[in-house]
Amino acid sequence: MKKWLKAAGIRAIKTVAQSAAAAIGTAAVLGEVNWTAVISASVLAGILSLLTSVAGLPELK
Repeated sequence: MKKWLKAAGIRAIKTVAQSAAAAIGTAAVLGEVNWTAVISASVLAGILSLLTSVAGLPELK
């Protein structure tokens, strides 16, 4: 269980960072960053990543 939590947590943190970078980049092109939308999208991506990890993590054998 400890290994799964660590692997799933790392995966979720990476997903949050990637989502934030994409949202900020897109918003910057449009002229203004909506931080509420960036945070919301990033948190949702992290939650979805954790839920997806329930199905299994390839790095854990």
